[in-house]
Amino acid sequence: MRKRKTSLGLRTTITVLVCAVVAFSLLVTDILISHNVERTTEDSQAEKAKVIARIVADSPLVIDALAGRKDISEIQTYTNRLLKNTGVHFIVVMDMNGIRKSHPDPRKIGQHFVGGDEGIALKGKEYVSMGKGTLGESMRVFVPIFSETKEQIGVVAVGISADNVEERIEESRHIIYIGVGVGILVGIIGAILLARHIKKILLGLEPSEISKILEERNAMLQSVKEGIIAIDKDAKVTLINNEAKRLFETSGIRENFIGQDIGKYLPNSGIKEVLKTGVAQFHQEQSLNGITIVTNRVPLYVKGEIVGAIATFRDKTEIRQLAEQLTGIRLYADALRAQSHEFMNKMHVVLGLTHMKNYEQLETYISSMVSEHQYEIGDVMRKIKNPVLAGFMLGKLSYAREKGIELIISEDSCLPESADESINHKLITIVGNLIDNALDAVANCESKQVHLSIQYDDKLIVKVTDTGHGIKKEEIDKVFTKGYSTKGENRGYGLYLVKDSIERLKGNIHIDSVLGKGTTITVESPYKSRDEIGR
Repeated sequence: MRKRKTSLGLRTTITVLVCAVVAFSLLVTDILISHNVERTTEDSQAEKAKVIARIVADSPLVIDALAGRKDISEIQTYTNRLLKNTGVHFIVVMDMNGIRKSHPDPRKIGQHFVGGDEGIALKGKEYVSMGKGTLGESMRVFVPIFSETKEQIGVVAVGISADNVEERIEESRHIIYIGVGVGILVGIIGAILLARHIKKILLGLEPSEISKILEERNAMLQSVKEGIIAIDKDAKVTLINNEAKRLFETSGIRENFIGQDIGKYLPNSGIKEVLKTGVAQFHQEQSLNGITIVTNRVPLYVKGEIVGAIATFRDKTEIRQLAEQLTGIRLYADALRAQSHEFMNKMHVVLGLTHMKNYEQLETYISSMVSEHQYEIGDVMRKIKNPVLAGFMLGKLSYAREKGIELIISEDSCLPESADESINHKLITIVGNLIDNALDAVANCESKQVHLSIQYDDKLIVKVTDTGHGIKKEEIDKVFTKGYSTKGENRGYGLYLVKDSIERLKGNIHIDSVLGKGTTITVESPYKSRDEIGR
């Protein structure tokens, strides 16, 4: 079975990476510093020995003893005192033949210097070397001794044990190791804190999760039907989806918005006000180069601070179309429900007569019902050739009977099939809402009649007359306002949709009303029949 690949978390990755960088940096630093410290320590020890050797070489006592003006044994006394005070490994004074005149071991005095590295000093040159003598391996500093007449009369050798030099180097390295250890520890702690801070900023999400969220967000932004545009706290555009670009291009704006000030292209937008006040704005209409859009604007908060704003918007025309479709579906549903209710009532009568075994009455009832239904269907189909609108009107007739209202379609009504099937939906919206308003108007009246007349010549004329209470003159102009109604809340959309549909058909509407007698609403609209187009 194939094992699933696993990856380190963001916190672990950052911690490991930072620790590795710190460790590598300190390791390289350690190598460079250690080498430098080793060389500096050796130079320091050599300089110490060189100073001591120069002091001995310049000592009058040593010069006089080598020149024979003083007892040669005084050199041993002098060097022993220096050896005790300076802590060097040895101080050896020799003549020009390499014979020792002083030595830490008195038994070696008078013997030849061991090591073989004194030759250069015997030639008058000062230098440092590593050599092995009777006291073991050591760092040796050779300084020639000159008389008052500048004649070389001997050499002084000062030695520091190689172990002592290495010990000093190790002490220096130990300090470096402590520094490196502390640096790595601080680096680890810093890496952990940094990783935790970054993780907190990213809301605890891993890079793969962030990538997935971004992909999902982009997919959602590009799939929604609303235009979306976002700005930062400086009112610069940071995001815009494809639908927003399409709406802008439709309005003639073809620019790269990203990074630009929103006011440059949308000076009448209220999104800057939202950014400033932090108060959201909903269902606001805005003109976009002749296109009316309906927009919502909300501020964007991060930790209680406004960092930007987002606006979503949609073409108002598209919203109208959607509203009309929903209204049409409601009208269809009401018509079907009325027909279904009427049919169920008739079935209850049939069932009752069947249980009573009154078959003669049952036969008579069914015959009359079928005859009445066929007549009604035939009458409607004869007057209205459009099958969609005809079926809709049958539903309205059933709905009116259910309400106890007489809905009368005039005998001279005539509506041929439309050459443009898309107009059917608008006709249903117009006729359906006019009939519904008329039925509501006569619901509480003594005379409950609604007359419908549909005429077609060179244009379509729809007239709906009711026997209701009528409309006051001052209210006639208000009835087409969205949401205006005298019947309570959540009403007042029917005539608004009727007027909107008529305007889109480039027609007109007129109201005649007499208080106490009723109201007549006349609609005129362009209309082309299928037969007329075919000729």
